[in-house]
Amino acid sequence: AASRRAKMAAAVPRVAGAAPPGYTALAVKFGERQRSPHYLLVKEHQVREGAGAAHPPRRTLFVLNVPPYCGPDALSRLFARCGHVQSVDVCDKPEPGEKKEKLTSKYFNRKPVTGFHVAYVVFRKPSGVQAAKALSREGPLLISTESHPVKTGVSKWIANYAASVVDQEELKAEVDAYMQDYDEKIAEEEAKAAEEEGVPDEEGWVKVTRKGRKPGLPRTEAANLRVLEKEKQKRARKELLNFYAWQHRESKREHIAQLRKKFEEDKQRIALMRAQRKFRPY
Repeated sequence: AASRRAKMAAAVPRVAGAAPPGYTALAVKFGERQRSPHYLLVKEHQVREGAGAAHPPRRTLFVLNVPPYCGPDALSRLFARCGHVQSVDVCDKPEPGEKKEKLTSKYFNRKPVTGFHVAYVVFRKPSGVQAAKALSREGPLLISTESHPVKTGVSKWIANYAASVVDQEELKAEVDAYMQDYDEKIAEEEAKAAEEEGVPDEEGWVKVTRKGRKPGLPRTEAANLRVLEKEKQKRARKELLNFYAWQHRESKREHIAQLRKKFEEDKQRIALMRAQRKFRPY
């Protein structure tokens, strides 16, 4: 329900300076030349007990209506005057519960946040949240300044293109680190499985693994063809032979035809041996 109310608050346009119940409107401007301010809706983030420590209560500021050009660095500088900012998380929509594992990869599983979004600003002390809400009494805050300009337009496109160029050495280092962590994880799982193999649990049951008499087959094309051939032979053995009368008649005809053919071949061979004077029956 709280997530639904947050989405509705972000989607419904409001009068300048007005805020939904429970929120505080902060006026911000992109730069000094901008005339009309933009309003951020902020409130203290409240979570249920046992929801995790990703966004701790009393120290987390929930921000709605964050514009696309306002990233984590800009939000951190914007609220730095209220206290030490520990972390800033920008999301497409409010997160209902425990924060998912943060992806630190530069090349894989990257999903850029586009459009207006929400943010969670975590302060080191609870006083930072109250000081951030009190910023509504001041004038519009500047997001882009001369000392810390926010890139937009062509300069932003150039920066995005430069960041998209893959550094082979850095990519190789990241892949090697990932594979090393994966190998260590597999080794730990195999060691744990080896320790638990053959050991009964509390109810006396023994866990059976794939490392028994019939280990898993390799998933190759040749292995799949062998499996299909075995299944075909198994089905052929299960078929009923001479179950119908016409099958019995056909099998007898084929057997008689084979005997006649063999008899004629034997006659020809005996005739050939007689012609060559090599036939000695006695």
